[in-house]
Amino acid sequence: MSLTCPICQQALSLVDNGVACPANHRFDRARQGYLNLLPVQHKNSRDPGDNAAMVEARRRFLDGGHYAPLARRLAELAAERAPQRWLDIGCGEGYYTAQLAELLPDADGYALDISREAVKRACKRAPQLTWLVASMARVPLADASCNLLASVFSPLDWQEALRLLAPGGGLLRMGPTAEHLMQLRQKLYDEVRDYDEQKHLGLIPPGMRLAHSETLRFALNLTSSQARADLLAMTPHGWRASAERRAAVIAEDFEVTVAIRYDWIEKL
Repeated sequence: MSLTCPICQQALSLVDNGVACPANHRFDRARQGYLNLLPVQHKNSRDPGDNAAMVEARRRFLDGGHYAPLARRLAELAAERAPQRWLDIGCGEGYYTAQLAELLPDADGYALDISREAVKRACKRAPQLTWLVASMARVPLADASCNLLASVFSPLDWQEALRLLAPGGGLLRMGPTAEHLMQLRQKLYDEVRDYDEQKHLGLIPPGMRLAHSETLRFALNLTSSQARADLLAMTPHGWRASAERRAAVIAEDFEVTVAIRYDWIEKL
């Protein structure tokens, strides 16, 4: 086990129904199977991260198969790297994580999110993984313990990524391009802001380099009002756009472009 105590950073070991460190900081395993390694002093609110409504909206949308090609390509790219240990940072409700686990059956897999509501649902998808409620800025894993980090539509602490990766390992980042959901955004806003899809490349710290990049693009025909409502609810557009514009989007079928960029960023 590569887990570290979120309070004192010493190694955690399995004890009874949870884990503990030499300083006797103990963390019990929830009945759903996850470990909560997010101490109250590391929380910015009582229940940080996505709430239950957002998590359920994302679960319905993803389980509907709308983004299945995205998850499949992510898992294929991860499997090509054949990591011994991997971590999904910001796993959400676990849709992408479960696909990674399926193509990495012999690897030691970890997944974390700051949202307890998300992890409660996620851990049912792949019980063999180590599921954690934890901070992405204070990941409770040892230095150089991971060969692959997956970051899917998630903010990232680059110094944490550098710390967690073993030499030769890498970050598999999946994020939107400027085209992504353009038709939806045009329906919601009078002026669609330009999006710099390469901004993250300027944040890559010394000791890491971009080794591979590709884009997956396809048209998605949203014929279900529930799917349209869920897509809004699982994105920032669900609260940024006006109620009138959101209602108009939900009311009628439309086709939208899905355009996602994958980057493999290696630790030297």
